[in-house]
Amino acid sequence: MNSKITFEKIIVNISRLLVGFLFIFSGLIKLNDPLGFSFKLEEYFGSTVFNIEFLLPYTLLIAIFIVILEVLLGVFLLIGFKKKFTLYSLLTIIIFFTFLTWYSAYFDVVKDCGCFGDAIKLTPWESFTKDVILLILILFLLKGIKHIKPFFKITYQYLISFVSLFLCFLLTYQVLNHLPVIDFRPYKIGTNIIESRKGCAELNLPCPEEVLLYSLKDKSTGEKIEIYSDEYLKNHNKYDFIKAIGEPVVKTEGYVSPIQNFSMDLENKDYTEELMQEEKLLLFVFHDISKMKLSKDKKIDSHELVALKETIKIAKKNKYKIVGLTSSGEEDINHFESESKIKIDFYFCDVKTAKTIVRSNLGALKIHNGIVIQKTHSNDLDKLIFN
Repeated sequence: MNSKITFEKIIVNISRLLVGFLFIFSGLIKLNDPLGFSFKLEEYFGSTVFNIEFLLPYTLLIAIFIVILEVLLGVFLLIGFKKKFTLYSLLTIIIFFTFLTWYSAYFDVVKDCGCFGDAIKLTPWESFTKDVILLILILFLLKGIKHIKPFFKITYQYLISFVSLFLCFLLTYQVLNHLPVIDFRPYKIGTNIIESRKGCAELNLPCPEEVLLYSLKDKSTGEKIEIYSDEYLKNHNKYDFIKAIGEPVVKTEGYVSPIQNFSMDLENKDYTEELMQEEKLLLFVFHDISKMKLSKDKKIDSHELVALKETIKIAKKNKYKIVGLTSSGEEDINHFESESKIKIDFYFCDVKTAKTIVRSNLGALKIHNGIVIQKTHSNDLDKLIFN
């Protein structure tokens, strides 16, 4: 009997460590980039998934709440603080996440749940499997809750909890007013955009192979069958095609370029290759140029606009080519130029790409011969170093 209790106690504490550390790790990864997680929530709340668009204005607040809660619950579990509240809260969260990942996988609506931000990419089914394992572990912890003992006195438990919360808020403030502490996205400093855009064929590497599931009718028997497109092509004379079923499925893995949708278009022409050859390029990225703060009282330029003008002035002195990149339309661009009195060449890109490049509605990238040398938030334009 004692050996059974001892074994159960060991398993409970191993599960406690696994769940606690995983929730802290997952939360911190997303807390490093809460805007990225909020963009993922926008996909779920949008019309193509759950159609709860009234929540869209609050996605950032919801994202911050969820990730801080993840971190705190992980800390609570590890130190044994308020174990019933902690375990039932973890159970509620993991049931919610398990439903989301199942829904994403089954209906093929969100390709990446964002469970670990951009640091670790998981397919929807991999995310669902991970959540099911966590659900089982949490249920096991509830069953063996008597074996979860605090590691510290109650005073220290409160102290650790308060410090954890304070550090979470501090990190949130830092990354929202500047940039993520660690950049896991494909446009991080040091990235060669020219090389990162090259596909498998250009690099002479194996390419991924996708197939479709076809509904077919056997010509000789009249029987309806479902086979993948590659098999159909080998024996297409034997079948009558009816329809394709679902989305393409990856049959064989291959090289996928880190940067796939980066383009700089002007009047239906792509200038990406030409601009990436520039020896000195300063690229300003605007997710939505209409949301730029232009002035405080229609007489005094906003702090953001003052910094932008000063940065352009210094860059010109250092012989940089200066361009803007935005997903906004021509009308918004013309309004911005008229109100700000700033005249630079603006190129168009997809809004998702703009948000991926830099997590700031005005962000700047210093690029030399296609290589990202420096990247800044709008609050840090004065930190750009020109040489």
